[in-house]
Amino acid sequence: MTVERRPHRVVVLALDGVYAFELGIPNRIFPLVPGDAYEVVTCTVSDDRTVATNADFTITVEHGPQALETADTVVIPPYDLRLLTRELPDPVRDALARVRPGTRIVSICTGAFALAAAGLLDGRTATTHWALADLFRQLFPQVALDPEVLFIDDGDILTSAGAASGVDVCLHVVRSDHGSAVANHVARHCVVPPWREGGQAQYIEQPMPQEETSSTAATRAWILANLDRPLVLRELATHAGMSPRTFARRFQEETGTSPGRWLIQQRVHRARHLLESSDLSVDRIAAEVGFATGTSLRQHLQSAIGVSPQAYRRTFRTGAETRAAAGA
Repeated sequence: MTVERRPHRVVVLALDGVYAFELGIPNRIFPLVPGDAYEVVTCTVSDDRTVATNADFTITVEHGPQALETADTVVIPPYDLRLLTRELPDPVRDALARVRPGTRIVSICTGAFALAAAGLLDGRTATTHWALADLFRQLFPQVALDPEVLFIDDGDILTSAGAASGVDVCLHVVRSDHGSAVANHVARHCVVPPWREGGQAQYIEQPMPQEETSSTAATRAWILANLDRPLVLRELATHAGMSPRTFARRFQEETGTSPGRWLIQQRVHRARHLLESSDLSVDRIAAEVGFATGTSLRQHLQSAIGVSPQAYRRTFRTGAETRAAAGA
């Protein structure tokens, strides 16, 4: 007997002053997952279902706030900067109260302000656009703000930085639900990287350096082609034609993170792909990605995503087999 599988319902809440670009991201990302895995609908809090955007047009959406009661995931895109206050308008607060406990909630950019004002981020770590960090801290000191990352996954609540980071966090949701191969498939269709390096630090406005500089991009590409080697800072700096100190500083400026941390991130990312797509042993995968031992891989994977290699492989392998059997 075949049991019909209901699509995972993503409800996008459009608030007054919504940014049209970010509003469209969920509808661009989630429907590309094969097998009709997601259903995306848009709702608002107004009775006439019209929403003023931050541009010179108004939109009409199909659903009112009742749609939030049916959501498996709620996405809140950014909205008008003039509406960023400590208190939410009653219709918005009432709408958010309709969300069922345990529902996954995702904010993009200023959407985090709505979650914080509703008390949903109290005691949690969250992020928003780096330019609004001071205002956010002033309004919501009870939230541990990290403005240097592109997004934060805090279990049932995910927050992301500005604009294109909405793509990053939605791809992360797809990756968490269906694995890296599916997320990569969606990213290719959208002509975006499946995983962006670094954090917001690389986009924060900073004075341009006075001296002539060169990029670390070529060395980063070389690193990815040689992940299995025991790479050290001096070797990387030599490849880039810089001193170790200059290379480390330039790398931080360009990626928002240190060479060592970036290298670990890439090794973990490659290991996750191999766990999903191959039958290689944990020790073999560790060697393939440059970790000295299987124990080292286990420690880094646990630190990065909170699970063991065996548990990660079991989750995504089982999920893939189940979807294949269902014709997804």
